Amino acid sequence: MDQVYVKSSPIGSLCLALLVCGTLWGQAQPTKPPEDRQAPPGTASRPTIQQPPPPPPKLPDVRQQGETGWWVGIYGWLPTQKPVFDKGKGATFTEASRVEMQGKPKYAAGAEAGFAVGLHNTLHFSYFETKASGNVESIPTTLHLWDQTYDPGTYLATNYRLQNGKVSFEYLTWPYPVESRRFRLKTLWQIQYTSIRSTFDAPKKSIFDENGNLILDAAGNPISYSGIGSRWFISPEFGLSTTYYSGRHVRFEASAAGWTFPHHNSVWDADASVNFKYGHVELRIGGKGFHFKTSTKSDYFSRGTMASAFVGVRWYSQ
Repeated sequence: MDQVYVKSSPIGSLCLALLVCGTLWGQAQPTKPPEDRQAPPGTASRPTIQQPPPPPPKLPDVRQQGETGWWVGIYGWLPTQKPVFDKGKGATFTEASRVEMQGKPKYAAGAEAGFAVGLHNTLHFSYFETKASGNVESIPTTLHLWDQTYDPGTYLATNYRLQNGKVSFEYLTWPYPVESRRFRLKTLWQIQYTSIRSTFDAPKKSIFDENGNLILDAAGNPISYSGIGSRWFISPEFGLSTTYYSGRHVRFEASAAGWTFPHHNSVWDADASVNFKYGHVELRIGGKGFHFKTSTKSDYFSRGTMASAFVGVRWYSQ
């Protein structure tokens, strides 16, 4: 059998070797992930950034009547308790001085005004006064009252006038933010002024002698049995107030504040009310209490605690 010889060309062998080498080199190279591949020339690389979820919708901040604009009001209450007048630690005399002031006031009248200050905060001004007069048929012992001395059995007339004024910054403490909540808790930062003026007299005691002549004092003036004086003090007060808006036309409110300086003066006041509003007008019905004591370090001091129901009306600008 004849043998067939294939003559190989040098060029063909070289091409075959190059093809085999190229195939093996391509299989050995790692495949790059799509994000690592270079962008075509002339284009910027933009990495992918995950966007955060949208924020929840913001609830509106609801301001109730009295938390915007301004308002004014009047009120009246009927305290029947009687203040007490007495001598203090600074007295230089030995006679007694304790007298329970007589009479019942017809009413105690008050006025107030408020202004919205910031978010749900209020600047509140208030004032009230009360007065009464009455008589003691016969005092049981000698009394030294102001610059007068009254003997036992004297018919004694008493009169007093009590005044109180206050500035209060009412700061929203909880909740915050308020949003649409109906409850408010506020801290009260206050400055108050209290004054009481008292007058005593012996109207049945004669100003004439046995000969019908006017009795004159050392200065040559007609004698007087009237003793008049006053005591007052200014002090801070701190407290809390709560308000609940139960509906569109009804609001419940309560507050209490006070301050004491041991062996000097003290004061506190409190009130609670249910309030009915229609439009710009609000009717307030509730109870009120007030306590005061002037400094016991002086020669005389006064103290008293008063409480009763009250009725008031407010008008709101908004």
